[in-house]
Amino acid sequence: MSIVELTQDTFQAAVEKPDGTLIVDFWAPWCGPCRGFAPVFEKASEAHPDVTFAKINTDVEQELAGALNIRSIPTLMVFREQVLLFSQPGALSAGQLGELLEQVKNVDMAQVHKEIADARAKGADQAQVQK
Repeated sequence: MSIVELTQDTFQAAVEKPDGTLIVDFWAPWCGPCRGFAPVFEKASEAHPDVTFAKINTDVEQELAGALNIRSIPTLMVFREQVLLFSQPGALSAGQLGELLEQVKNVDMAQVHKEIADARAKGADQAQVQK
């Protein structure tokens, strides 16, 4: 599968896809570790056609990177069903990236969505008590 380039204009739509997994590599052309990680990311995209692989050039998309608190590159973010499941700076080995993707695929998303709904409800209840 090919890797898509995301921008400030396309990022939100990519995250909001109703199903599927999105893995985003935040990088810059001058970054040595980013260049070293690029072939690992490319090979993983070929091995996992059910996952959307995307890159965001932090030099070009500085505002987006800032809004997402990207402080170090490379940084990986993994979204599944509109939920951020993983965010970590640093390049991963091929084995680590493969393991991460398998873990993400095995997450019980029904349970995750339930926990998010419960947390939101609890937050709303606490806001009512404070009024």
